[in-house]
Amino acid sequence: MTVNKTAFPESLAILGAGNIGCAIARGLVKSGQMQANSITLTRRHANRLVELSEEGFSTTTDNHAAVIANDLIIAAVEPGQLDGLLKQICPALDPTRHTIISVVSGATIETMLGLIKNGASVVRAMPNTAIAVGESMTCLSARKADSISLQLADQIFGTVGTTMIIDEDQMSAATALCACGTAFFLRAIRAASQGGIEIGFHSNDALAMAAQTAKGAAELLLARGLHPEREIDRVTTPRGATISGLNEMEHQGFSSAMIRGITMSADKVDKLYKKD
Repeated sequence: MTVNKTAFPESLAILGAGNIGCAIARGLVKSGQMQANSITLTRRHANRLVELSEEGFSTTTDNHAAVIANDLIIAAVEPGQLDGLLKQICPALDPTRHTIISVVSGATIETMLGLIKNGASVVRAMPNTAIAVGESMTCLSARKADSISLQLADQIFGTVGTTMIIDEDQMSAATALCACGTAFFLRAIRAASQGGIEIGFHSNDALAMAAQTAKGAAELLLARGLHPEREIDRVTTPRGATISGLNEMEHQGFSSAMIRGITMSADKVDKLYKKD
């Protein structure tokens, strides 16, 4: 029987319950769209599933069984484990009911379809760990033939943050900017909090102030839709403290370092997946 691939799933399986897999699961539960017991999480080692089971998730080490029990499959394993996973679950996949969403860096849709060999729908997604609190920036891509599955993925990830549909050849860049980018912005917040400590605040207070200031700055851009420099102009005055601080950061290579870090990560993403 062909299932309705546009309806929000009543259950799903996440194959590879590592950091991003668990973040997706917890985000979906936090959104209120799914219950923990409707999400099956798999890992190779059973002892690493104990905590997840205690949170109410269905857990197993059997990927094949997880696929049979669910229509929607999210592949969240490490790039080096993807080929083995797809070969393992291929006999259980039914193209009339299964949709596969891959969050595996570097592996193309064409490569995955070549391993599955049965016409199942494949969508690529690149969320970030902020999905656990409903604030992910998730980029999505799929073949034109899988537009319905892409709509489903957009609906699912739209409940746990913001989504953007992009061309597949932009996925490595999206990984660097949005997924790796979480760490880059966290490091910037950490640096700001360390500066706060140096000018007199206790560490906990400095971190809270820096994090909320970063959150507020991001909300300004999202709410007003303006370029960052427009908002910067609002807080810089002639011979003022803000412009002095900004100029010192630029003298020390702040913007250049961020740009080079993002481009370095994008180059690395393309090398993460190697086909068996």
